[in-house]
Amino acid sequence: MTSPAGKKRITVGAMLAIVGAMTVLVAFSVPLYRLFCGATGYNGTTQRATAAPANEVASRIVTVRFNATVSPDLAWQFRPVQVSMDVHPGETNVAHFRAVNYSHQPMTGTATFNVTPMKVGAYFDKLQCFCFTAQHLEPGQSADLAVQFFVDPDIVTDPNTADVDTITLSYSMFRAKDDSEPLRSSALPSTPSVN
Repeated sequence: MTSPAGKKRITVGAMLAIVGAMTVLVAFSVPLYRLFCGATGYNGTTQRATAAPANEVASRIVTVRFNATVSPDLAWQFRPVQVSMDVHPGETNVAHFRAVNYSHQPMTGTATFNVTPMKVGAYFDKLQCFCFTAQHLEPGQSADLAVQFFVDPDIVTDPNTADVDTITLSYSMFRAKDDSEPLRSSALPSTPSVN
């Protein structure tokens, strides 16, 4: 039989273990969530790939629409160059976005993204993207930003995506915490804006 003092020690030890486990879970929750979303396409999270599947181009056509928004604290214009494109799942495509700094000071922006409907996140693969990379623009400067992608041909055989004929790729551009110029930007060569 355990003494009252022993029971207290066991209770305190169990509580400390629970607090420790909760602290570890909180500390790793964001990286675990990102890992989960990246693996499953949950919440419209796109996939990353190194190459499109070889010789696996589907005959079905899917329309990919492009959308862009800018945070109010970033005095930029940010928009897709093309509104949409028709693609065959399995083929590699490139979409372009244009960013222009209309402010009178240097600014750095960073873009986040998602796709809708959310269930197609597992089938939308990016090969190269400007997302999460600091884009630094001087006053009046513009940049062409590109995303290279493909729609996984498995979208055609999944009964859950049989009704999907349009995918929307949305980017949101936010002002970076630091407006200093990054060492390297994923933007294509930029030119002074004349708009």
